[in-house]
Amino acid sequence: MDAGPHNAVTDVAGVLVGHHTRDEPGWLTGVTVVVPPPGTVGGVDVRGGGPGTRETDLLDPANLVDAVDAVVLAGGSAFGLAACDGVADAVWAAGRGWPVGPGADERVPIVPGAIVFDLGRAGTWRHHPGPADGAAAHAAATGGPVPEGPVGAGTGTRVGGLRGGVGGASVVLASGTTVAALVVANAAGEAVGPDGRLLGAPWLLDDETAALFGPAGPRPPDAAALAAHRERRREEAEALRAGRATTLAVVVTDADLTKAECRRLATVAHDGMARALSPVHTVFDGDTVFSLATGTRPAPAGPDLLELHDAAARCVTRAVVRAVVAGTSVDRTADGGVATPSWRDALPPAG
Repeated sequence: MDAGPHNAVTDVAGVLVGHHTRDEPGWLTGVTVVVPPPGTVGGVDVRGGGPGTRETDLLDPANLVDAVDAVVLAGGSAFGLAACDGVADAVWAAGRGWPVGPGADERVPIVPGAIVFDLGRAGTWRHHPGPADGAAAHAAATGGPVPEGPVGAGTGTRVGGLRGGVGGASVVLASGTTVAALVVANAAGEAVGPDGRLLGAPWLLDDETAALFGPAGPRPPDAAALAAHRERRREEAEALRAGRATTLAVVVTDADLTKAECRRLATVAHDGMARALSPVHTVFDGDTVFSLATGTRPAPAGPDLLELHDAAARCVTRAVVRAVVAGTSVDRTADGGVATPSWRDALPPAG
């Protein structure tokens, strides 16, 4: 398997991604919007015990609507769902939406969304995304490379005491079908294993491993640094309250899938989180995976469908790793916020 040209969901033809980042004083939050081409079918699977979502019931295979206009990922916990309103207005203004009457304007945008918890991490509790931030992310949506790390919805994220962020990955299957994932990593669980190495690193493609870790590959961290990280994790775990995390993903393919098949793709893609984060789907997380199928390539069946599911989960794992590796340290303690080291700064290699 090889990655697509951008190693991102934009490797699926017609898919756009926009970030809007709020990291000025007192702010660490943002919005990320995935805009698929018209007619894209969607699904969702919510596994976390503390989710914050919008319009996910519409994606149930038993329900009427079978096309998605945009998917919104935002910070701000439940307050951040307001960002979806700005995206819905922008989608309607662009001429899209589910027709509900004979008039050209009688359309309702289909904009599912989900949020991560990042409140107070820059010191001001009610600094969260709103409709204007959602509209700005939609306006920024474009094809091509997708910025990773603490941008958009990943701006204020944390993963096991380390800086989280946005990550992406794609793969082109032997059939020519593309599958890709965009992840916002913000987990109560850890991204590193007992030896301090990233749990999901073995699932990276060879080129990714060399690009992220150098020719020697991932190495164990300095022992003193690992001990300091474990102590930081212990203190963080004691302070946890329900709903203070959540990892989100959007899996996209150009295969022709039904709503039910999209739902199953989202379900299997959750396995990718479990390979890169431990534990996942806890009461402190609202882990959610959306799936989108643009339908420009043939419908897979049998072994091809199994390969698609496997590739989707692998892309989610790789995207989580890339999000954590792209993280940068931040210190907002002077503003009453929190200090969060990056993986590179907190766990440097031994020697």
